[in-house]
Amino acid sequence: MRLLFWTGFWVFLADQASKYIVVHYLDLITKMRIDVFPPFLTFQMAWNRGVNFGIGAGFDMRWVLVGIAFAISAGVLVWLWRKPADRFTYISAGFLIGGAMGNVVDRFIYGAVADFLNMSCCGIENPYAFNVADVAIFIGAIGIAFADSRKPKKKRA
Repeated sequence: MRLLFWTGFWVFLADQASKYIVVHYLDLITKMRIDVFPPFLTFQMAWNRGVNFGIGAGFDMRWVLVGIAFAISAGVLVWLWRKPADRFTYISAGFLIGGAMGNVVDRFIYGAVADFLNMSCCGIENPYAFNVADVAIFIGAIGIAFADSRKPKKKRA
């Protein structure tokens, strides 16, 4: 479980640091757009009050989404506490929980999640923005879904 907590901690820290640097230090909050490596990478300010791709943004879902993030995180922790897993699963769970908590902090501080990464390629313009926490949640969920084993591997004598 220690690996899960450290992974979650570093993911959370990377998410919050990237948001602070881009949104406040680089002043994306007022500039609204910074071309980094166009069209492949652009910082584009977006306040997401809903879930992925702004679904539900028209409703005040902040506390519902905070509750869901805590419930899923607690569920994953209880699940792994009851049935120990391999390192890959603990790392994946750390990515999921660290990312979820990064977005929860945004909802507490700003009332919405600060999204700023925008990537486009090959003549296709992506209208959506995301953040480091979103990437971590995706990686963690995929990692948990495709985890090899539910039992830790035994060490050779």
